[in-house]
Amino acid sequence: MTWDWQVFCRNTIDGEPIARCLGSGGDISYLDWMLSAWGWTLSVSVLALLVALSFGCVMGVLRTVPNRWLVLLGECWTELFRNIPVLVQVFLWYFVIPELVPVLKQVPSFLLVVLGLGFFTSARISEQVRAGIQSLPRGQRLAGLAMGLTLPQTYRYVLLPVALRIVIPPLTSEAMGIVKNSAVAFAVSVAELIMFARQAQEETSRGIEIYMAVTGLYFLSSIIVFAIARFIELRVRVPGMVGSAQ
Repeated sequence: MTWDWQVFCRNTIDGEPIARCLGSGGDISYLDWMLSAWGWTLSVSVLALLVALSFGCVMGVLRTVPNRWLVLLGECWTELFRNIPVLVQVFLWYFVIPELVPVLKQVPSFLLVVLGLGFFTSARISEQVRAGIQSLPRGQRLAGLAMGLTLPQTYRYVLLPVALRIVIPPLTSEAMGIVKNSAVAFAVSVAELIMFARQAQEETSRGIEIYMAVTGLYFLSSIIVFAIARFIELRVRVPGMVGSAQ
């Protein structure tokens, strides 16, 4: 078996070799295409993570407050989005919900994927935030209230600063999971890495090289996410907690 890594220096129009693999004037190489697809993958992942963190943290907090209606809201959100497969949620946002809310027909499929993936992951983050808050000693909440803080202030200044530090490791796994789950975007024609791999393999018949390169980019993306999360974890760690440096 002979590998042909020069496939990435071919023109995507006629398959002919081009002088420069990257940014060669009007010619677009398969390397250009792959890097563009990687950019779409990272864009979907980052925006979906922001959506997931926003809604997940809010719903996780609501599930711990002493109000049964707010707890019920958080529980319903978590169970709804956690128990529907992410691909099904993407299809619902792309095919079904725009029919019910016509204004969404004007929204790019890219953003619909962000919402589907973000809400799916928010349910998982909600569970982790809830667990992080409930792992704290009950006395911390009581102490905050005894000092005259309101319940929102107690969460903001006493509970969440510690709880969010505790859940950084599982949040790292969720961030890495979003990068991998972003592959569902190809199902609604978002030009991310999997769509590139499928089309490039069909055009060039060099599936091994194409899929190995795409696999390498997914691996690199996960390493970047892990490195960033590890840096944040070390900067905000709580002294004396398990896992903290002595």
